[in-house]
Amino acid sequence: MQKILVLYYSKDGSIKEMAKILARGINSVDGVEAVMRTVPEVSSKTEASEEKIPRQGDIYAKLSDLESCDGLIVGSPTRFGNMAAALKSFLESTSPLWLNGSLENKPASVFTSSSSMHGGNEATLLCMQLPLMHLGMLILGVPYSVPSLAKTLSGGTPYGASHVSGDDNQNNITDDEKKICFAQGERMSLLVKKLSAT
Repeated sequence: MQKILVLYYSKDGSIKEMAKILARGINSVDGVEAVMRTVPEVSSKTEASEEKIPRQGDIYAKLSDLESCDGLIVGSPTRFGNMAAALKSFLESTSPLWLNGSLENKPASVFTSSSSMHGGNEATLLCMQLPLMHLGMLILGVPYSVPSLAKTLSGGTPYGASHVSGDDNQNNITDDEKKICFAQGERMSLLVKKLSAT
């Protein structure tokens, strides 16, 4: 069974919901399974939380989760056109994987959510791709052959799935956003299977 790690940080729930839809897309392909992991909060003193296991939901990621995955999808809310500090802190801890080349030639993809239409979604997606490229990963986007990408009036980009939650985080994920998430997860699974067959 091929495993794709869906690694995310979610503050208000939109990213977690998107992660679940991406996982459904991953799991729609036979022989591939989604593994869900999150990262701990970073305190106001910029020190990582000491909690080892979240009280509820997905468990915290370890570097071994990245080493053992066949593909990686990373998600974060948008913070001033960049990923949240919690996810950035975790990715900055991956130097040992960079040194030994553990993630080289594995496919990776990204997704995000912001409160406004022009809240920095695309900048965040591109910023999240940078450390993945440094780790030697192969970046996977969303092609325009996904019909919802061309017709969405909310989130969705060729750089990865996105969502516009609204200032009060009350905007539900739209049908087009859901379809883009699902397609991105499914596409990752199909690529992982193709790479494993070579």
